[in-house]
Amino acid sequence: MSVDLTMFALLLADSDWGHMDGGWWVVMAIGMVLFWGLVIVGVAWLVRELAGRGGSGLKLRQDPLELLDRRLAEGTISPEDYRERREILAGSSPPAAGREE
Repeated sequence: MSVDLTMFALLLADSDWGHMDGGWWVVMAIGMVLFWGLVIVGVAWLVRELAGRGGSGLKLRQDPLELLDRRLAEGTISPEDYRERREILAGSSPPAAGREE
């Protein structure tokens, strides 16, 4: 596709219509559109990268207790699971179900 477009542009550029030095303005116009398109895409990509991937706002590494608190607040874990996991993260293991010490 791009080879066809290039050949078409060169064919127009080589034709001598007696206007604007043989038609090279077509190649210049296509080049200018491609240049500014790449500049716009590059700036948009740079802004997205600097803004943190589209504004997701998530830290790359969260504190495990903060993550656990958030999951409880969202309702993805039950309060019992929350207490067990918080005890594990704090360093003490929860009592095993069905076992007495």
